[in-house]
Amino acid sequence: MKTHTFLPDIMPEYKITRSGAEPFSVVCEELPGWLIVPREGERLTWGLYDSPSGHRTEWTESEVVGRASIHGVDGVEIRAVQHDAENYYRTGSIDECERRFIAQVTDTHCRFLAESHVDGGVRRCYIFLDGDDSEFIKNWGFGPDNCGFETHLSRKGVVTRDGGAVTCDVDGETVDIVGRYSVEIAGKMYDTVCMIDVGCFSDSVVSEQFIDKNGRTVLWRRFNRDDWAYKRYGRRWTEMLPENERLTVNGEVFIHWYDCISDYIL
Repeated sequence: MKTHTFLPDIMPEYKITRSGAEPFSVVCEELPGWLIVPREGERLTWGLYDSPSGHRTEWTESEVVGRASIHGVDGVEIRAVQHDAENYYRTGSIDECERRFIAQVTDTHCRFLAESHVDGGVRRCYIFLDGDDSEFIKNWGFGPDNCGFETHLSRKGVVTRDGGAVTCDVDGETVDIVGRYSVEIAGKMYDTVCMIDVGCFSDSVVSEQFIDKNGRTVLWRRFNRDDWAYKRYGRRWTEMLPENERLTVNGEVFIHWYDCISDYIL
């Protein structure tokens, strides 16, 4: 796989402005966290950018390489090569690891069916039938019986946002559109809706995803609860990143950690 679009070393400046217009409904078929649509012919390169330095910390090339089927469920195979991944989840070589996914998009949902990577010279495979407490479900599953993420997105009203204060009216994994925003980035302007994800990756992680009318992510932003991974880092995020933007979610403090953009906007 060769890089087909250059990702900048430094995060482009951006400005997010809330619009007074009503949020629109949109069909978003991207795989959560990986931004690629699991359909033949699709490919995408995306990068993560540290805040506040703006430096690119890692980047991933992904490409749908063909059709695939697992236990009678049809989907596509995706090859994803992560470059410069952080030490704690590296696999394979020091600066690069390759993952293979089988994923599926239907008229209503998008989901992972399998994931594999090489660790210690062994290809380790995880699939959607491994069970509710399996590594697959913990890392790649979502929804009852791993039905996946809804592709038809519209305002539900279970998550609300007022400035930096977010209120979630339900327990557990929750995704909702909280408003309409103009995002100016890399010299371009995008009309988007903001989708907030509360706890889908972890109960101590919240994300903002700005999605345009094409159903593609323009900007993705991650926030960590103040005590996230405290054993690993030995400090709270308010200590490590005291000047970074903060959200409060049902009264708990979350700190902006990094941004993600893809070659879709470049």
